Amino acid sequence: MKVTFIGAAHEVTGSCTLIESSGVYYLVDCGMEQGKNVYENIPLPVAPSEIAAVILTHAHIDHSGMLPKLYRDGFRGVIYSTEATRRLADIMLRDTAHIEAMEAEWKSRKSVRSGGEPVLPMYDINDVIGTMKLFRGCSYGVEVLVVGGVKLRFFDIGHLLGSACVEIKLNEAGVEKTIIFSGDVGNTNHPIIRDPQPIYGGDYLVLESTYGNRLHLPPEGDPYEELAGYINRAFDRGGSVIIPSFAVGRTQELLYMIREIKLKGLVKSRPNFPVYLDSPLAKEATEIFMNCDPDYFDGEMRALIDAGVNPIWNDDLIFSETAEDSKRINTDMQPKVIISASGMCEAGRIRHHLKHNLWRPENIILFAGYQSAGTLGRTILDGARSVKLFGEEVAIRAEICSLHGTSGHADVDGLTGWYEAMKKRPGTVFVNHGDTESCEALRDRLIEQFGCEAIAPFSGTVFDLMTNEIVYDAVGVPVKEQKEKGGKSASTTRAEKIYNTLVETATELLAVAKRCAGRPNSELAAFTSRIRELINKYR
Repeated sequence: MKVTFIGAAHEVTGSCTLIESSGVYYLVDCGMEQGKNVYENIPLPVAPSEIAAVILTHAHIDHSGMLPKLYRDGFRGVIYSTEATRRLADIMLRDTAHIEAMEAEWKSRKSVRSGGEPVLPMYDINDVIGTMKLFRGCSYGVEVLVVGGVKLRFFDIGHLLGSACVEIKLNEAGVEKTIIFSGDVGNTNHPIIRDPQPIYGGDYLVLESTYGNRLHLPPEGDPYEELAGYINRAFDRGGSVIIPSFAVGRTQELLYMIREIKLKGLVKSRPNFPVYLDSPLAKEATEIFMNCDPDYFDGEMRALIDAGVNPIWNDDLIFSETAEDSKRINTDMQPKVIISASGMCEAGRIRHHLKHNLWRPENIILFAGYQSAGTLGRTILDGARSVKLFGEEVAIRAEICSLHGTSGHADVDGLTGWYEAMKKRPGTVFVNHGDTESCEALRDRLIEQFGCEAIAPFSGTVFDLMTNEIVYDAVGVPVKEQKEKGGKSASTTRAEKIYNTLVETATELLAVAKRCAGRPNSELAAFTSRIRELINKYR
């Protein structure tokens, strides 16, 4: 009966933990690393085909993003999650597969030109479709018998629609042990979803530590008034508010808040200001939010729905369906609010909005979520004077702000308070899902405040749950940043890779045009007309 820590060990992303009980293997989460990669993760120590089940705490890509790769490599077990997590994972994994395909296309062109082999995406849409067939949706609080005799229960952890901590009961040779995985512990008093729910407890706890060494700054007064204040300030000087937002979860909370702001008349100069939601994924997620079981929501949200009110809709909300719709937003100079993904500015349409708006001093760029080290969002938030977007250096003259009290993660008091409320507090706590400073600070506080055993394991650490001892104590292996000739980092952002794909395609188009000499005039005219249409569309 052992647990092996694989991902999100002294790092925030890439959650993945292997459990072995009575010779059967289980994974808790199977996430993708995002942002800066600090430490090497060990490879999965067993073949994917040997894994009986994956237990998924929630749909965010840093917890679910490698599931299709696991499927591609042979996994055919069951994936247990809440029903809302299943529905959100479907759209998020499809979106990730699309990005993977675009990246692979760009790498293939580069490889083939230099005499190499084509590059395949890590996974594709068919892998996502196959993965989704393995899901089994579960309800909160209902015990489920998992293959191999393991029992599990999900409890609402208040981080995202359908997010959960999971209680896992293992039984080997007549000895039963209960291990709890916190997943991502939510913040309190957030709109739409419930606060983290208390649970009874168990023998062991794997606890996240995103904010394990700090407290959230209190809102500058009422959070709705704070958001309205930023909108008023930008509008008064003729500017707009641009909000990089996570497509799933944070966007829906912002729409809820904006509806309330309009209802209360907190933006008096422009009460009917337009709100652009420029993210196809966010639109899909919003539809899932509005068509799921009301039991996922908090009392206020349910009361509005029961009264026939759509809590995340307002009459001035405009969905941008196409790339052309997105482009038109920045040709309209009237003050407005733009909400676009991705939340850390690493990909998506937000990068175009930043290119058009960062250099305008009348605008406000408002961050409403965690920004990982190494991301564009973190660079801007940390005070950079300029950033490179699509090969162009863009000056930062807009006002850069953060919306307080919107974090989806509990702070250190929230984490320790959730642990303290357990009737049977686990005697051993494994601290993960945080950078080194955060997870070690939370580890030390748990030891000091509660006298429990607390460990901050690195990837590769193995712990025996039967004997309550470390079998193998791994050390952190820092990632060596790969360099290209000239010293440039080999890691480029997804958006830059997509842009490079565009440039490569345009180069191919020129080569095709040059080979058209001698073709009939009618073909040349038709070809020219189609190219001209594209030029006029994207000029």
